[in-house]
Formats: sequence, structure tokens, C-alpha cells
Amino acid sequence: MAVSSCSFPPRVFNAYSSFECRSDPDFSGTPAGEKPRIGSNRRVTASLFCTGGGGLSSLIFRFPPNFVRQLSVKARRNCSNIGVAQVVAASWSNGPTSGYPSSAAAAACQAAAASVPVSDGVAVVEGCIDNDSVQIGDSYDSKTSFLSSDGSITVHAGERLGRGIVTDAITTPVVNTSAYFFKKTQELIDFKEKRHTSFEYGRYGNPTTVVAEEKISALEGAESTLIMASGMCASTVMLMALVPAGGHIVTTTDCYRKTRIFIETILPKMGISATVIDPADVDGLESALNKNKVSLFFTESPTNPFLRCVDIEKVSKLCHSKGTLVCIDGTFATPLNQKALALGADLVLHSATKFIGGHNDVLAGCISGSEKLVTEIRTLHHILGGTLNPNAAYLIIRGMKTLHLRVQQQNSTALRMAEVLEAHPRVKRVYYPGLPSHPEHEIAKRQMTGFGGVVSFEVGFFNCFLAF
Repeated sequence: MAVSSCSFPPRVFNAYSSFECRSDPDFSGTPAGEKPRIGSNRRVTASLFCTGGGGLSSLIFRFPPNFVRQLSVKARRNCSNIGVAQVVAASWSNGPTSGYPSSAAAAACQAAAASVPVSDGVAVVEGCIDNDSVQIGDSYDSKTSFLSSDGSITVHAGERLGRGIVTDAITTPVVNTSAYFFKKTQELIDFKEKRHTSFEYGRYGNPTTVVAEEKISALEGAESTLIMASGMCASTVMLMALVPAGGHIVTTTDCYRKTRIFIETILPKMGISATVIDPADVDGLESALNKNKVSLFFTESPTNPFLRCVDIEKVSKLCHSKGTLVCIDGTFATPLNQKALALGADLVLHSATKFIGGHNDVLAGCISGSEKLVTEIRTLHHILGGTLNPNAAYLIIRGMKTLHLRVQQQNSTALRMAEVLEAHPRVKRVYYPGLPSHPEHEIAKRQMTGFGGVVSFEVGFFNCFLAF
């Protein structure tokens, strides 16, 4: 392949990929640099251009032989092109900066020209060695796979790690079914005696929904995720599953109104009482923990609508010392701006209707955490219902593919708007954790990588609320 010479800042790039377009890839264990060559009966040359101080180099990916075998002759050209584009996008998004190709690409760009053998439309490049090759299978190591950034996780997690659907489709299919069949009686017996896994019935799970759950788990760093029909469904089922009758919870003054209504009017019917504290009142939390046998501390961070922030690491340590679970509603933060589980929380909850879905066309809620806790919630969920429709699950999967880009822009837009509003003479007060005037600004800086896409402010006697 002939290339034009160019220069750009070096950066790390996965130049070689063992990408496969199916759910059960064949792993030979051969090092990336020793992959067998695809046969060729013709050669092709092409020019790639470098613009704007940096551009695509001469690198094209060599696919393993079984890639060619698994695809029909008619489909190879298109699938190979799409595969290259996806792997390039994933690799470039993993680096510390964006907009520039890699050091590996820069090295290749030094060559004056290279001939590329082609077999039936699948391009092959020589000398492209990857020390961090793509891992595709039922499990992966985040340190050695291309899923090393949130941007790549939102696109590929749960879908390119081996799904239980026999399909070579790049997009996850929607499985519209209310029930599942067993192939033989012994399989049903094995299922009932827990030697065989099956969805069995639509309320207990769905292949499309599982993909959405696994994608969120990968993004949150959670062992398990349960997705339900709405954010309120997730909140109410979680509270009923984890707080026993006669138990006690602690929550905060500033939170979503419907959540407060449930805590103050429905939970007391089950004998569950609550202590309500200011989000920053750590002493009030400690006092409540000392006076009551508290099962759960449940709060939003940032809160709705005044975007108060809780010191998640501090309150988690305090609660755990008393045997109390911590659940953080991170809807306003998104999993990209804040990793509540990594900060010490036991569970993180989201209304996926908002930023995770992202297109105002779906209702959903999710809870992520340890397998043990999520299983407890899942058991009650199977009884109560509130199941997410597989079509809605597909919309969540689709929406998450742009989550990284959307949240970056929303962070930027919200911060600029908050600064403009704060400087306006008719605006009484602005609530945004990215502003130094916010009471928990330092906490937000410490535990968030971005301050979110919601801004609240007061104009005279009126409170206003903007979401970007």
C-alpha cells in the first residue's frame, strides 16, 4: 500500500486485532505477531492522507483465517470494512488524548510504500504487531483488552464478549418472546435442579436485556446489574428487598420527590422508619447509625434538584463500620462522571430513562453491585414484575453507544451555562457542582470526573431547572 508521509504526536495504539465476527471465536493462543497469513491471489495499492496535523496511517488489520471461513464470500468485503472501522475507533478512543493517530501508526507512516495482499476483499497488512490485542470471549481482563476506556465499554461491552445468541450480527437482536422452550425433559429437570440455565419465562430474563445489563456492569465495574421498567421501579424494589420489616433507613433532604413520597408514606406501612439528614451532615448520619439499627443509607449524588453531593467514600466507611449498606442514585452523575462502587458504595442505581438512554424514547432503571445483593433484589423483582420490554432494552443498548460523547458535551455545555447564569444580574443563585460557589464543590472535584448535564438556578421567587 502506498502512503503519504506525515508527522503527528506519538501515542499508544493497538495496531493488530484478532477481531472475529461471531459469538464463539476460536482461540489458538498464537501470539499476535505470529498470526498466519491469509492467502492472496492479487495485490492492491491505495493512498491514505494525513490532514490537520495527523491522520490515518497505512495500517489495515490482518484477520485470522477463521474470519474468512465464517463469512460468506458475498459478505466478506462489507464485514471486513466494518470490523476495521470498529477496531480503529475502539483503539483510538483508549488513549489519553483524542484526534491523533498512534505511535505505531506514526512508525508505519515513515515507510514510503507497502504492498498489501488481499484475499476476496479482506485486506492484510504485514508487520503490525499488537502487544495488547483484542480479547473476545465469555470474559475479559480490562487490563489486556481494548475495553480499557469508558468510551469503548459503552460501545462494545456485553456485545463483543460472547453473547448467548447464535448470530454474527454487529448489533444486538431484539428477542421478542414471553416464554422459552426446553429441548427435552432431562433439560427441564436439570433446570429445575439448577444444573442447567435458562430464561424460562420473560419476566425472569431476556437475551436482549442481558446484553444491556452486562454493558452497564462493565461500565460501573459491577459484578451484576439488574435492569427494570423504570428508575422508580428500581428504587422501590431495592428498598423493599434490602430493608426488612421494622427496619430503619437514612436518606437525605434533597432527593427526587417520588422517592421521598415512597419512603415517607409507603415504607411506614411495612413498619420501616426513616431518618432524613442534610446531604453534607455526616454527624447526623453517625448519630442516626448509633441510635438505630440502620439497614440502608440511600441517597442521590448529585441530588435532585439542587445537585448536592455526598462524600461517598467517607459515608461508605462510616456506614460499613456499623453494618449498614450504602446505595447511591447516580442518575445525574452518569457512570462516566462518577464510579460510586469504586468509591465504596455497595450499590449504584440509575434512572436509565435519562442520560443512559439519552434519546427521550424509553423508560428504564438499573441497579448494579455485588452478585449477592443484586440477586436478592432480582428475586423480589421476579415476583413483583416491572420487567423491561426487550424493545426498550435495545433502545438502552443503542443509546449507550453515544453515551461517552453525549456526556462529554453535556458536561461542557452545563458548566458554561452555569457560569453565564451565575454572572447574570437577575439570577439569584445557581446550583451546579462544577462552580466554586457550590457547597460541595471540593467533594465533587474529588470524586467526579465531570459535573453532569443538569443545572438548577433561582430567579427571584422561582426555581428553574435545566438539563442538557
